[in-house]
Amino acid sequence: MNLRDKLRSLLVRLYARRVEGHLDTAQVPKHIGVIMDGNRRWAKAAGSSTVHGHRAGAEKIEEFLGWCSETDVEVVTLWLLSTDNFDRPKEELVPLLGIIEDVVRTLAADGRWRVHHVGTLDLLPSGMQTVLKEAEAATAHVDGIVVNVAIGYGGRQEIADAVRSMLHEAHDKGVPMDELAESVDVDMIGRHLYTKAQPDPDLVIRTSGEQRLSGFMLWQTAHSEYYFCEVFWPAFRKVDFLRALRDYAARHRRFGG
Repeated sequence: MNLRDKLRSLLVRLYARRVEGHLDTAQVPKHIGVIMDGNRRWAKAAGSSTVHGHRAGAEKIEEFLGWCSETDVEVVTLWLLSTDNFDRPKEELVPLLGIIEDVVRTLAADGRWRVHHVGTLDLLPSGMQTVLKEAEAATAHVDGIVVNVAIGYGGRQEIADAVRSMLHEAHDKGVPMDELAESVDVDMIGRHLYTKAQPDPDLVIRTSGEQRLSGFMLWQTAHSEYYFCEVFWPAFRKVDFLRALRDYAARHRRFGG
């Protein structure tokens, strides 16, 4: 690292401390959703491979969770693999699945996080299904941040799965269809989502400059605040995280139109 880079790094750290010092800790979001975008573009800009970009993005996760643990964040949802990602070329998808499995194992072995899978398990390879089940079982006792790993996840698919689960439950209980139709409300559907019993996201962060949700937690984000960051996910820094929290704390949340 040359002198110019060292000076820039020092200034960023000093600025991060300043932002952190002025942060309203009473306004920290309880649940943060993260759309970790930009791994491939980061790798391309660095003249590296797509796989290297995904590995760099995976390595950022524990650092990010460490920043969250310094606040009062209770739940973090990380979108690691969407249902649309299964359309990617095999030469990219297969290594990506392996990287994601390693992420889940690392999170479970850390001892600080309670791992919970959100997504359609049946879409995933059997090996990954086993990894996810083992991670959930191994961390069920952990009294730390709940880390939702969204793998094989799609917002529309989640709502469809919730409705299907609701119908199966009614059938098993012998509830007539007309009675079920009269009793359906938002709370009932909410109890069948992947994130049932969890608070909805207060803040959703998306990196890479894209300003869209791409189907992320469509039901749960009805009242969420959004923070769109230009930086690619592997380059996401603590100062970027603190800016997102500061921006969230400065907003006056109002529900409705």
